[in-house]
Amino acid sequence: MNPIEIIPVKARRDLRRFIRLPWDIYRHDSHWVPPLISEMKGLLDKSKNPFFVHSKADFFLALKDGRCVGRIAAILNQNHNRFHGENMAFFGFFESIDDEDVSTALFDHVARWARDRGMEQLRGPVSYSTNDTCGLLVEGFDCPPSVMMAHNPDYYPGLVSAAGFEKAMDLYAWVRAASIPLSSKIVRVAEKSMGRSKIRVRSIDMKNFGREVEIIRRIYNDAWSNNWGFVPMTDAEFRHTAKSLKAIVDPRLVLIAEKNDEPVAFALTLPDINQALRKINGRLFPIGLPLLLYYARRVGRVRTLALGIVKRLQNWSGLGAALYFESYRRSIEAGYGEGELSWTLETNDLINRSMRLFEARIYKRYRIYQKTL
Repeated sequence: MNPIEIIPVKARRDLRRFIRLPWDIYRHDSHWVPPLISEMKGLLDKSKNPFFVHSKADFFLALKDGRCVGRIAAILNQNHNRFHGENMAFFGFFESIDDEDVSTALFDHVARWARDRGMEQLRGPVSYSTNDTCGLLVEGFDCPPSVMMAHNPDYYPGLVSAAGFEKAMDLYAWVRAASIPLSSKIVRVAEKSMGRSKIRVRSIDMKNFGREVEIIRRIYNDAWSNNWGFVPMTDAEFRHTAKSLKAIVDPRLVLIAEKNDEPVAFALTLPDINQALRKINGRLFPIGLPLLLYYARRVGRVRTLALGIVKRLQNWSGLGAALYFESYRRSIEAGYGEGELSWTLETNDLINRSMRLFEARIYKRYRIYQKTL
């Protein structure tokens, strides 16, 4: 048996192999959406990604007979550990051929890396925090992922379990088709909630994008602060993310709710640009950008990826459902069809009840794993 060699990503050639490996892993998977290579380079660039101002990560390749057969990132999120009072390391960007020797070698290497830095637990996949793409797909392999959601082969859960990991938390992705009429109950609840609370909902003002981003950041960090695994985003991280999303934002679908002119909630819905990205194979040039712009105009699906209500109003009956209702109504008016609402924690009974009231169904399930080092 030939040994598995784990090497750090240092040279430009190593980085290219790290980024390009998924093209080998998913070459027969019709549901995989190739990431933009330029975005991946920026995500991994320690001089440009603001995550690396406060935290660290190292990237590794698995080689077998000189061929790249796996990859992984070892992540030390200092802000997570400060916020939660933990000694937690993370793994992310995991990819592997269907070979337990390869995946176990990668996980063992990250475990040693984490122990050497005084960490006691290892959790993932999280790249780099729950504010980013996270979770391993464990149900719902029969359709493509939405924008900023993960996708992986169906053998990955077995590889992770074989390395000694156990379930830490499941994340739900809900879907609702435009062809299903809204029940009178949810319309009644939404209208009553909005009227009783005197909430005004407006679309984001793109002419004052920076100001609007700061409003949403403040609500987001307050609203999500009690959620499992949450890490507050720094100003730089939030601005960096907002800048990367600005080009695909449909301002009609980014909503801010105000009470007495004070912003108290938001809902962020994006066109599912993955429908267009599937057409360009990760490259914008020479013809990828024109193709992307062409297909982007034909996107017929959206993803509501974040909704936040300031903590003091979170128990206000129906406000979350009302915001989902308003997002759904406006997306239909804008000409979109099916909508994904993701992700929600399996333990978030309040929001999951709202999803069921909204007549959405769970169609994908993602899992975050953990083990003691």
